[in-house]
Amino acid sequence: MQQINYPFFIDNRGRVASPDYDQHIRQMMEQVLFTFPGERVNRPDFGTGLQQLIFNPNNGELAAATQFLVQGALEQWLGDLIELEAVEMENDDSQLIVTIQYIVKRTQERRLEEFFREI
Repeated sequence: MQQINYPFFIDNRGRVASPDYDQHIRQMMEQVLFTFPGERVNRPDFGTGLQQLIFNPNNGELAAATQFLVQGALEQWLGDLIELEAVEMENDDSQLIVTIQYIVKRTQERRLEEFFREI
């Protein structure tokens, strides 16, 4: 099955761009992390609302709740593709950094991805 690149674009051959399997998983993670619940019409519970939490006070309770929220969403939407090992959140001034360690179920390869979002 061929995957469609996110964000969508046409490649230099004039075809719909398609990522390799590892890129596709990373792109799906990005969609889950940075989509607001309710933003997708046919999947109102898709996403984390992570960006809404950025403006709350930065403390241990919020970090734990956010980590739990992100981990649950990734397991719900990508649990058939990956096995989560760790999720870490860091709020650095005007930037949110999410680090995810996981195993790709298809290849049993361990991967580490970082996602940055400017506030």
